[in-house]
Amino acid sequence: GVMALPGALREERWTELWAALPAERRIFGSVLLFSWAVYLWEAFLAHRQRRVYRTTTHVPQELGQIMDSETFEKSRLYQLDKSTFSFWSGLYSEVEGTMILVCGGIPFLWNLSGQISGRAGFGPEYEIVQSLIFLLLATLFSALTGLPWSLYNTFVIEEKHGFNQQTLGFFFKDAVKKFVVTQCILLPVTSLLLYIIKIGGDYFFIYAWLFTLVVSLVLVTIYADYIAPLFDKFIPLPEGELKQQIETMAKGIDFPLTKVYVVEGSKRSSHSNAYFYGFFKNKRIVLFDTLLEDYSALNKEPVEEDGESEETKSKTKNKKQGCKNEEVLAVLGHELGHWKLGHTVKNIIISQMNSFLCFFLFAVLIGRKELFAAFGFYDTQPTLIGLMIIFQFIFSPYNEILSFCLTVLSRRFEFQADAFAKELGKAKDLYSALIKLNKDNLGFPVSDWMFSMWHYSHPPLLERLQALKDSTKQE
Repeated sequence: GVMALPGALREERWTELWAALPAERRIFGSVLLFSWAVYLWEAFLAHRQRRVYRTTTHVPQELGQIMDSETFEKSRLYQLDKSTFSFWSGLYSEVEGTMILVCGGIPFLWNLSGQISGRAGFGPEYEIVQSLIFLLLATLFSALTGLPWSLYNTFVIEEKHGFNQQTLGFFFKDAVKKFVVTQCILLPVTSLLLYIIKIGGDYFFIYAWLFTLVVSLVLVTIYADYIAPLFDKFIPLPEGELKQQIETMAKGIDFPLTKVYVVEGSKRSSHSNAYFYGFFKNKRIVLFDTLLEDYSALNKEPVEEDGESEETKSKTKNKKQGCKNEEVLAVLGHELGHWKLGHTVKNIIISQMNSFLCFFLFAVLIGRKELFAAFGFYDTQPTLIGLMIIFQFIFSPYNEILSFCLTVLSRRFEFQADAFAKELGKAKDLYSALIKLNKDNLGFPVSDWMFSMWHYSHPPLLERLQALKDSTKQE
């Protein structure tokens, strides 16, 4: 036991040192430590997953029917590249975040914003003006530092693996548009929120929460009609067999469908998807053109001469992307399952309860001067900075736990939606659609259990196929 003594003493000395630190130093230290702990945990998981990509070079037996070795290898290399990229970008953003905190980037930017608004004739009493300038500069900074990463991801990784369809011009125009649209929403909403917090009195957290609730409902309502079309072309799905089948299916489960759109996702990327949106009795379904075999621009091969040999014909046929109509319907059956089973509503309720709790705790904590001091604000306690410190830094342990629970819940929902599609008699089509989409999107079907438990919002492909199969056997 003698040898253990120095260790115990050392530990005690650490605890004493820690206790002797002023509160703001302890808060700052904890935030940094937690941030790095999360980063290291993520890096550990990603390392485990990368090992799977590196070592699983042959199609595992149980996947024999599902994936050919060529696609398997393609998807392995794609995921390996993506994993390496996210390692470096993750390391960069962790170091950047740490440098900003350690070097006092937040108070620096706040003072700079104060100088700018002062030059424009707004004194320090115009806190909201200063907050908006701060927000504009902060988002500009993160847009610019994120740009090289985004460029590399699109034009090196996605390009190399055959997904990218964008030109450089399109990319930059898109980035500028995105930035401007974001500011047009972010700045007015933030200024109103700050105003409400300022004049809301003792119960300001209730008004602030109601305001964010209204804003999110309004955004969901206008997003698809006014915001999304700024970036992509939406066309109504042409009259025909597929449209009729979709309408029939929607009627069958009382889904209040008003319109079906096809979005030109192929201008950006050959990844495919489908979703629905809208409130109450006004729901639209959106299909990516890349999901549809018949409408995908990527399948419109130049017509060749009749002299084609059978072999090349079968080759091009094999390359076809997208799903057959029945498979598209099965995918939609799954999406509509989310609606029918109330998953969409449950998610909204969970996020609103969470948002209310966060505003309540914010109201409790906002008066603590040491929270501001911890991040270099000794004389002023600006509301926006308070929101940032509390929501982003103080709540981060809570946010990590919450996001893990939501991931677990999401996987449960996915199984339930699959089961719903199965009840509609679409098990077989969904089975083949999942395989096709996995192939089109180069998903890698083997995963490390810890990585997938922490990250996958959808269950691994094999588990989904197994669940679909189990029930088809009984039928």
